[in-house]
Amino acid sequence: MRFVISALALSLAASPALAQAPAAAQAPAAPASPTIPAPTATAAPAATPAPMATQPTATQAAAPRTAFERRFAAANTTHDGHLTKAQAQAAHLTTTVRHFAAIDKDHKGYITLDDLRTYTAAQRVQRAASKPPG
Repeated sequence: MRFVISALALSLAASPALAQAPAAAQAPAAPASPTIPAPTATAAPAATPAPMATQPTATQAAAPRTAFERRFAAANTTHDGHLTKAQAQAAHLTTTVRHFAAIDKDHKGYITLDDLRTYTAAQRVQRAASKPPG
């Protein structure tokens, strides 16, 4: 049974190669009298591919890159780049909610990704400074 299946697979693989014999061997001989010229197929000019865009599209440029940026974008239901405390609470961003007042230094009532980056960088520096040397 294995041999039959292998032979069948081999014959199916070989048949397309046999079907593509040279055109001269398969084509019938042309008529001797040139009464009506046979229509010739003119090759259409090759379509040139459109040049690749060098600038990213709007959706590519606005796509968040990090996991936190994705969470921020998901929590920001108004999609204006301003995350309110209520939006952060609804998205269960507990650390952001807990430190919202410290992150919102200008007391605008919302925070941005830049505000969060500034806050986390300052916290990182503060932790590094308070760590005992060694």
